[in-house]
Amino acid sequence: MSITQVFYDNMASQYDKLFLDWQATTQEQALILDRLFVENGFSKSAHILDCACGIGTQTIGLAAIGYNVIGSDISDGEITEAKERAKKNNVSVRFEHADFCALSDTFLEHFDIIIAMDNALPHMLTGNDLASAIKSIIEQLKHGGMFVASIRDYDALLTVKPPYSPPYIHRTAKGQRVSFQTWSWESDNYRLIQYIVDDEDTLQVSKFECEYRATRRQEITELLMASGCHEVVWKFPEETGFYQPIVIAKK
Repeated sequence: MSITQVFYDNMASQYDKLFLDWQATTQEQALILDRLFVENGFSKSAHILDCACGIGTQTIGLAAIGYNVIGSDISDGEITEAKERAKKNNVSVRFEHADFCALSDTFLEHFDIIIAMDNALPHMLTGNDLASAIKSIIEQLKHGGMFVASIRDYDALLTVKPPYSPPYIHRTAKGQRVSFQTWSWESDNYRLIQYIVDDEDTLQVSKFECEYRATRRQEITELLMASGCHEVVWKFPEETGFYQPIVIAKK
């Protein structure tokens, strides 16, 4: 089992603590994605795959506003959590265990839109791994389809290689939750430790480890074009309202 699978399996039951209000976030992000889809000529008839769905943050939000969306992920723990959250939200969503480096192993169908949000692609720790992932994703798109992904702004981060991320402090009726990450760099790769400090009814501290490769926008753009996309556009938080830069690639 990969470090990425272990990371998300272990964090599945606490992933929502990274948000002040996970439920509200699903609604907000669904509206952001809906605007991007409409701006690019798609409607709610689009067949969508969220190929890094996690606990369903985007999948469930999109399903709730009427999209036909399937969620897949490499983490069984997160798929289990996503299924429970879909039930609680009264949405019908198909969830599958799938590696986005080999989507054709799981899916026979092709999609109008594939999304991979929340910095999923930089889990690919080498250039070859990233190329394989992007090739797999674009091959699962219909001609005329669109890939949408969000990536940390590594072009900026690589100029300083910070040792940690700023903390998120969420004050609640019972106290507060604090989450932050420490980063240990080796070239363009970094070892990440995610801490979640839950200081509500009782103090609980959780720690989860993973690894990322800081991936520049130019590399992703070139790989998307080499995989069959004819247009690649980057949009930034001030344009979209999303917290990370978003790449939109059309096949």
